[in-house]
Amino acid sequence: MDRLLLLLLLLPLVTPLLTADGGVNAKEKLIHLRFYWHGILSGPNPTAETIARSPVTNASATLFGLMNVIDDPLTLGPDLSSRQIGRSQGIYVSVDQNVVGLLMVMNFVFMDGKYNGSTLAVMGHNQVFSSVREMPIVGGTMLFRLARGYVQARTYSFRPEIGDVVVEYNCYVLRCSDY
Repeated sequence: MDRLLLLLLLLPLVTPLLTADGGVNAKEKLIHLRFYWHGILSGPNPTAETIARSPVTNASATLFGLMNVIDDPLTLGPDLSSRQIGRSQGIYVSVDQNVVGLLMVMNFVFMDGKYNGSTLAVMGHNQVFSSVREMPIVGGTMLFRLARGYVQARTYSFRPEIGDVVVEYNCYVLRCSDY
């Protein structure tokens, strides 16, 4: 009898755990976004500018200590002339003394389509010469409030003589479906 009473008392506490479809996870939605990031260092209107360099940057094979600010276009296709859906705004810093590795802190600011006015915040390590780089999505605004997830970056094209690069971004975003 004591066991039955204990079971009846504990059942309301345990039931939500047994039906763990609920809670925050039930309201989350997985979204996949793919777009192209255009880092333009050349020409009359570059989208990335050096704002700081350490005393050792010029002697470093990895450009250690170099800091750039970015306002790069995001397009649906790999050509800069394809439909622009937003901008990548932030900074990146060369933080690795052994390989070319960047700390990237950027917001994907969407300016067109379904996510117009929303942002995704990305912050992480980007070892730029790896075929696939993964960085975390640490938040967002508007339709991406409470967002989390990751991005995979793949270099689509790189022109080392001028520094211009096009990177394919695949974003896997969990967001609250209430927004």
